[in-house]
Order: sequence, then structure tokens, then C-alpha cells
Amino acid sequence: MIVHRGAWYGRWWVGDRYVKRKLGGIREPGSREGLTRKQAEMALRRLMTEVRVVQPEERMTFQEAGDRYLHHIEHVKRRKPSTVQDYRIILNKHLVPHFGTKPVDRIAARDVAGYIPAKSRGKDKGGAGLSHKTIVNHLNFAHGVFAFALKHGWCTSNPVAATDRPEAEQADPDIRFLGLAELDALLDAATARASIAVDGVDEPDVRGPTDHALYLTAAMTGMREGELVALRWRDVDWAASLIRVRRNYHRGRWGTPKSKRSSRALPMADRLGGELDRHFKRSRYQGDDHLVFCHPQTGEPYDASQLRSRFYAAMKAAGLGHRCGRKGGITFHSLRHTFGTRMAAAGVPMRTLQEWMGHRNLATTEIYADYAPDPAYGAAFAESAFTAKPASKARATSRAEALGPRSSE
Repeated sequence: MIVHRGAWYGRWWVGDRYVKRKLGGIREPGSREGLTRKQAEMALRRLMTEVRVVQPEERMTFQEAGDRYLHHIEHVKRRKPSTVQDYRIILNKHLVPHFGTKPVDRIAARDVAGYIPAKSRGKDKGGAGLSHKTIVNHLNFAHGVFAFALKHGWCTSNPVAATDRPEAEQADPDIRFLGLAELDALLDAATARASIAVDGVDEPDVRGPTDHALYLTAAMTGMREGELVALRWRDVDWAASLIRVRRNYHRGRWGTPKSKRSSRALPMADRLGGELDRHFKRSRYQGDDHLVFCHPQTGEPYDASQLRSRFYAAMKAAGLGHRCGRKGGITFHSLRHTFGTRMAAAGVPMRTLQEWMGHRNLATTEIYADYAPDPAYGAAFAESAFTAKPASKARATSRAEALGPRSSE
């Protein structure tokens, strides 16, 4: 029995297999947490009677174990389809090619350790050129596969637990967002193009007004891309000046928002309410379950790749192309950061902003804390944050009013 990183570990041989298992944390003097040496020895003796040798006919490859683990998290844990899809890509594209057809009980810590440099090396050197964060995500999934295999007796240890993982890369402290003048320039550019080239032929650009409403909503609510695409007219509460986030659209699938906190109600300032009111009146799709930001001619959801490419084109047309870029520059997601920074600057409390942003942890929201004013400064919320001049005349306060005589239909 040994001590490693503040915990008791047991080591012993089972047949020709060397087994190492964590027994528990060390109990500090005066504490009730952790195990004493005597308790650790008892735990070790119990484990030594439970762990058995995996017979050759019972051996399972890493891919077989991974497939069974995926089935478990999909049908028992009921993870989201997009999560299962991400895990399947990690398994089949990265982990299985590395571990090959090796039995899961024959994969050692050195095999796992070799995965890190193999995936870190650049493509010019035969590697995948993945970031440390991505590699850690892969190893976290592999840890789950081995823990599942260990539970079912397919292996005698979890080699990922015995492997030092790469340290997290230093996060970029800068938040990319748009100033009010830049946002207005982007909105103007969204509707400025009269035509767009499709297969070398100029066609009328019918999506400009939708882009205008979409960008303003993203900046004034902080909604995520999938939440915006899935927004229905029934989710726009005109009377209460709220937008309710209830759904998400990702990789062609409808689902619930990212986390439980992501189902939320967001303030709809007059400027945004007026824009959505105008967008509703010109839309051909005005039913409660129709999409707010659908394709104006088909009613279908906005294609993610086209949404982003049109955003970059609008940024370029607004004279902001130099600020764009996936690495360190402005992206569509920066509109969400625009909301976070403007709300923090207006004095919105971090707890309230956490609810509006749909963050699971307050620590995530606190990236905007540096933009908050002095606590003594009077807080001004959504309207003042995005209004550079007095608000326009009152808009219609309900969709029924917007429809006029047709509201009785």
C-alpha cells in the first residue's frame, strides 16, 4: 500500500496482471474525512478478494467497451443526442485508431500517456495538432470507458486514472464584443445588400431583413445560436416584454437548451420589441409555432454555416472585417458577449446576469465583472444599455394588436 497525491493506493498481483487501485483519501488529524491506515488496509483486503483475472475468452477490445459505454450513456444516462454524437466521434476518430484492437484489460498507463504527444504533434509531423483542452476532453471520455469496463469486470484497472493529463491552457482574458457604433454598422450592413451571388448568378438577397432582426436579438438578449434558430413566435411575450428560451436547434436536431438554467426568460427592451414587431409583420410565417428567424421563403431553420458566413460578410461590408476571425477575433458568438458586457456595464447584478445568460455556474458569468460600474453608480438595465437616444414611440404591445383586424382569426 502506498500514498500518492493525498490518497491511499493498493498494489497487488492477480495472476500475471499487476493491479493498482485507489482506496480513498488520507484522513488528516482531527478530521472525519478520508481513511486511516487501518481502514485503508481493510479496503485493500476487500478489493483483493473482489478483483479477478479477465479470462482470454472474456476479453473485450477498447472499441467494444467504448460502444457499450456509448449505449449506456445514450439509453440509461439519457445524454443529449449531440453529446452522444460528439463522444462517438472521439471514440471512432481518435481513441480507437490509437489503441487499435488491443484488449481493454491490456491497455496500460504508458499507452494512455502516449496518446498525448501523438495528438499534440502538428499534422506536418503525423499528429492531429489538437489543443490540450481537446486532448483532456478525449481522456475524460476514455476515463469513463475504463471506469465502465472496470465496473463490469472487463479490466482490472483504469489506466487513465494513473496518467498525468495536460495542464489546461491559459484562457484568453480578453472578451471580444461589439461597441454600439459597431453594432449599428453591422445592422445597417445586414440589409444593405440588394443581391447575393448564388452559383455565380446574382439573386435578390431576401434574408437581409431577417439577419438584421437576428443580429439585434442576439446582441440584446445574449441568446446562443441554437436558441435563436429554435425561437418560435409563441416564445415572444409581447405583453410582458419577455423572450422565453425553451428550445435549441443543433446539428439538425431539436432539443432542450444547454442546461436546466438555460431555460429562462429574457428582458425585451423597446428597441428590440419594435424590431421584432416589424419583423413579424413582414414575415410569411406568423403562426405560434413558426420560427421567428426562419428562412423567409421556406420557413425552414437557418443553416448554421450560412448564418456564420453571412455574419462575416456583413461584418466585412460594415468595414469591420479586420476584427473578424475564429481565433481571437469577432465571431457570431461575440454578439452574446456584447450582451454580457453591456449588461454588466449598465449595473446588472452578476446573479441576475447569470440567470439571463443561462450559465450553470456564477464563475462563468464573472468574466463580465470587470465591465461592471462602481457599486455606488445607479444601475440602468437593458433599455439604457442599448439606447443612445430617447426611445421611439410606443410599439404595439401584443401580437394581436400587430395583426389588427386579423387577430380574431
